[in-house]
Amino acid sequence: MPSFLPGLELSRRFYTEAVRPLLDEALPGIPHSAARLGSGSEVLGYDTPRSADHEWGPRLQLFLRPEDTETHGPRLTALLSHRLPKTFLGHPTHFARTGDHPGTDIRVMTGTDGPVHHRVDIMDSATWFTDQLGFDPALGVTTADWLATPTQRLAEVTAGAVFHDGLGRLAPARTALRWYPHGIWLYVLACQWKRVSQEEAFVGRCGEVGDELGSAVVAARLIRDLMRLSLLMHRRYPPYSKWLGTAFTATPRGAALTPTLAAALAAHDWPTREHLLKHAYEAIATHHNDLALTAPVDPTTRPYHSRPFQVLHAERFTAALRARITDPALRSLPDTGAIDQWVDSTDALSDVQNRKKPGPEAI
Repeated sequence: MPSFLPGLELSRRFYTEAVRPLLDEALPGIPHSAARLGSGSEVLGYDTPRSADHEWGPRLQLFLRPEDTETHGPRLTALLSHRLPKTFLGHPTHFARTGDHPGTDIRVMTGTDGPVHHRVDIMDSATWFTDQLGFDPALGVTTADWLATPTQRLAEVTAGAVFHDGLGRLAPARTALRWYPHGIWLYVLACQWKRVSQEEAFVGRCGEVGDELGSAVVAARLIRDLMRLSLLMHRRYPPYSKWLGTAFTATPRGAALTPTLAAALAAHDWPTREHLLKHAYEAIATHHNDLALTAPVDPTTRPYHSRPFQVLHAERFTAALRARITDPALRSLPDTGAIDQWVDSTDALSDVQNRKKPGPEAI
């Protein structure tokens, strides 16, 4: 294999040097957009040479108008299969099934002597966004859309790269999805603090009865919630578990907190674990105050009622954030939050057909 080239740059050059000339020849004057969005480590900028073992390589999305997709899409797909080079910058352009994932269409770059099964996915933008998110942002983004869409999906459609936007549809859609509206951001933050409040005393309580394993499990859950909270405070969509630590440590406050959180995970006794979490709580609470989203909230920890466990009483931050929400519909919602905050099933989060949006009576 050639030396590693980040996937976004590989796709950009593939579009410019290989796909665009064939497109201009086959469909002169017909507008299009081209991008590398959606799933794939390269979209978030996290790909490494390991990524080439599946679904990585010279690939992109090619968007046409709906009528052009219907009229020209199949012919253009066939044309690219026969006329794209079989390799580009040393990478095969043919993607074959791996056989390692029965029942799926996971593919890997493989050499071929015949037409290439390329990964230039041709469609209209409305269909693509609806497949990815369950809605088309060009028609507006409702509160239900925001709350029913996993942050991983929002990250995938707002990261990546647009190589050409001749249709003028990708930039407005991505801008609309760049970050939560202010009221929804406050609500999601409030619900994330609520998750912390519900378990922060259990690190000590488990340890007090000799359950160090249970204490460690609770600490790990809290650390995951704190990492997601910190990313939300940085206005970053938290990615799914494989990239959560990578995204967290890429933020200034995340990088500063990583040694403390890693030490808490490695701790062998609950007092050490609790002591380290105390520093993390106070650091993230201070970040909350720095954002000035609410009146200042005391960022110091304190005993859990009459019990000798040090906690932040994170529900105080939930209350402060909720007090700043002005939309009556949002104020009426329970503290369950967006879908990632109350659903932990990969299947439910990854399949837009399986996700249940909040009913109209709730919002």
